[in-house]
Amino acid sequence: MKVFAFISGFLLSVQLFGVNINTASVEELSSLKGIGEKTAVKIVEYRKEHKFNRINEIKNVRGVGEERA
Repeated sequence: MKVFAFISGFLLSVQLFGVNINTASVEELSSLKGIGEKTAVKIVEYRKEHKFNRINEIKNVRGVGEERA
C-alpha cells in the first residue's frame, strides 16, 4: 500500500509540476512530495547510466518503491 501511495503521489507531482525525471535536477526532484534529497541524488545517479522510458522504471532506483520497516 505504501508503494502505491508513493508512486501515485510521485506521478501526480510530475503531472502537476511538469518535472521530467530524465532532466530534473536534484533540487527539482527533492521538491516533490515523497522525494527527499538522498532519493533525488539516487535518481540522478541512476539516470547517468539509464534513461527512464516509463515512469514505473523509477522503481529500478534503489530505495524507490521499497517498503521501509
